[in-house]
Amino acid sequence: MSGIATMQKCGDSSPNLAQAIDQSTGDYVGRFAPSPTGPLHAGSLVAAVASYLDAKAHRGRWLLRIEDIDEARTVPGAAEDIIATLAAFGMQPDGDIVWQSRRKALYEAAFDKLGHHVFACACTRKEIADSRVALAADGAAIYPGTCRAGLPAGKAARAWRLRVPGSEAGAGDGGIDGAKDGAKDDAADDIHFHDRWQGDIHENLARSVGDFVLRRADGFWAYQLAVVVDDAEQQVTDVVRGADLLESTARQIYLQRLLQLPTPRYLHVPVVANALGEKLSKQTGATALDLAHPVRELIRAARRLDLAVDDDTSTLEDFWAAALPLWQARFGGC
Repeated sequence: MSGIATMQKCGDSSPNLAQAIDQSTGDYVGRFAPSPTGPLHAGSLVAAVASYLDAKAHRGRWLLRIEDIDEARTVPGAAEDIIATLAAFGMQPDGDIVWQSRRKALYEAAFDKLGHHVFACACTRKEIADSRVALAADGAAIYPGTCRAGLPAGKAARAWRLRVPGSEAGAGDGGIDGAKDGAKDDAADDIHFHDRWQGDIHENLARSVGDFVLRRADGFWAYQLAVVVDDAEQQVTDVVRGADLLESTARQIYLQRLLQLPTPRYLHVPVVANALGEKLSKQTGATALDLAHPVRELIRAARRLDLAVDDDTSTLEDFWAAALPLWQARFGGC
């Protein structure tokens, strides 16, 4: 089953700031989901502003989820710093903050539900690279299917992967639809979806990524599974995030179909790049935001979203009051 939850009609009037923030209809649910690997920077602020504006333009709820499932990369204190920074920019979540590291039982239950769609994999990264059939868009080796039919003799499971469209159905019974070995998987089609910024997207998972990891060799749950489970459990109707995650969307839609979960609408905003054209991140020279001048930082983020907020905007309230109708004019709202 796919498709977003039906949203209540908003009416003809445009929202003012007070209506947008204080009179949520509850039909639209958006979220911002940062990874606490360091402080918020200019690139992540753009995604936060876009997700916040879209939620408020639709008089919806804006949730905050800390994606700390990769505990090896989590920096102590980073999550608290991100929460405080968002508050300093006038962005407060509409509800309790969710932490992925506290939701492992939900991911385990979803993993178990996938049944025969999942298989054990003994391959190391080097082995996959040595036997690769092609490269994915992100430069990673496309999994060649080495363990799809079973672990090689003498090999132990390292990770667990999901079979993608184009691969054989798994051996044995079980799983979501109780399919037998060789049965056609109704979700195993090319993935098509419309992105509200990027337009129509088409991806064939077998050609683009191959069977992908759901549980890693280090025991941590993979991002793809965690985010699908969390979005469904939080009843997220709209995902607004950076275009660096566009290539993950088809995998997430496929998982949603297998787990019979709703598919939200997607909007992927352009990423912020450094002088070398690299995505801005802590590894590519991103610096912490200037909390002494939050409006200045917000205006810069708005400009990166093609929102022409005046440079002489001086207060947080004035910024959001100016940015909200500009966003609504491009992407709709109530």
